[in-house]
Amino acid sequence: MQLSPVLNILGLLATILAAAMLIPMGVDLYAGSDDWQVFALSALLTGFVGVSVWLATNQRDALDLGLRQAFLLTNGSWVMISIFGALPFMFSELDLSFTDSVFESVSGITTTGSTILVEIEQASHGILIWRALLQWLGGVGIVVMAMAVLPMLSVGGMQLFRTESYERAENVVPRATQLAGGIGLVYTGLTALWAVMLALAGMDMFDAVAHSMTTLATGGYSTRTASIGAFDSVAVEWIIITGMIVGSLPFAHYLAMVRGGWRSLLNDPQVRWFLILAVGLVLLLIWHLMQTGLGFGEAVRQASFNGVSIMTGTGYVSANFSAWGGFATTILLIVMFIGGCGGSTTCGIKVFRLQVLASTAKVQISRLLRPHAVVLAYYNKRPVSVEVMDSVMGFFYLFILGFVLIAIMLGMAGLDFVTALSGAATSISNVGPGLGEVIGADGNFSTLPDSAKWIMSFAMLLGRLEIFTVLVMLNPAFWQR
Repeated sequence: MQLSPVLNILGLLATILAAAMLIPMGVDLYAGSDDWQVFALSALLTGFVGVSVWLATNQRDALDLGLRQAFLLTNGSWVMISIFGALPFMFSELDLSFTDSVFESVSGITTTGSTILVEIEQASHGILIWRALLQWLGGVGIVVMAMAVLPMLSVGGMQLFRTESYERAENVVPRATQLAGGIGLVYTGLTALWAVMLALAGMDMFDAVAHSMTTLATGGYSTRTASIGAFDSVAVEWIIITGMIVGSLPFAHYLAMVRGGWRSLLNDPQVRWFLILAVGLVLLLIWHLMQTGLGFGEAVRQASFNGVSIMTGTGYVSANFSAWGGFATTILLIVMFIGGCGGSTTCGIKVFRLQVLASTAKVQISRLLRPHAVVLAYYNKRPVSVEVMDSVMGFFYLFILGFVLIAIMLGMAGLDFVTALSGAATSISNVGPGLGEVIGADGNFSTLPDSAKWIMSFAMLLGRLEIFTVLVMLNPAFWQR
């Protein structure tokens, strides 16, 4: 396998990451914090490695990525950004260990939102904006990957969204580059709009910008230890609820809307399913909270915000949902796995896969009743190919198997049952908070043993990269000629 095209792009990504570090450096300089030196050093190290690798592998010929190189690039970019993104945490006044720094960085770039910071307000403004920036970059990166790269790699049924003119894996880079510009503009525009709305709702500009980035990325990193509950604002919560839903819908439709094709969003079956599931979840939680004695208005507020936050994998909290009782926490544990739509910033199983699974189950039942009938599974009024059905079922099997194995490993690392189970769910689904007293809405991940943090870091990358993308590289056949 020729590695130079892969290393060339990784060097370019490292250089871009180094440039991004100059933003929090400027923020700390403006705020008068000594941590600006941390970002200057981190940017210097990252930039040196990035430029060196890029120059060493730069070729005059056009980049030609094969299938295996595309898999390697996809995995390598997330791992590389996670490691270099950890440098500011490690060098800062927070004095975090290498394990904690990598955990915080992986949680950021995968838009998970699990944190090891006990008192978030003690971090400098630069560190806080760096956490938000990592999630923002991870969000736009996953959208480009889901729309341009994964469909051509036939990962987990993503080939449903393959564009006819880009069938071959060799076109991964041109396709991704073409999409990145349009998506970047839409993504930046939406982020700016939400920052303005949050500022008008009462947040100061720094908090508004940080939260707009982590809202659209469905990441969940906040500038406050108590998350969104610290602001105690109905207006802020409803703006963020809308932002989380916007981040959970396919960004391809936003590109179409810019060009005047707004009908495509309403006609997408996964959008309708997602909204129906979200409304159903919220109504169920409202009913349960009212049964416990909470007033209607407060029940609507708490159920809407925390329900949508957990289902979309954002991970913001406004109340301690771990104290809502067994019924609510069971429901929240289940919806952690759902996520949003394909081509959005969310993770989890995703709605389109649930639709394909439901259609496949319907076909199996029909064949039992009429063994000789020709019955086809449909998605968006089109027949689903056997290749896609197999891919979706394989993804679902591996996702659940991965969850079970991670939960077992976390249990072996010394975590209690609730923490191990919800920790596995929240990491592989990239949600953020777990359940229980340790990693629940009022807790954090700082007290977990280092072994558990490494297991969860791997799980976050596994979930973010859609399982197959990581597992295919663990197959010895991948590295053979």
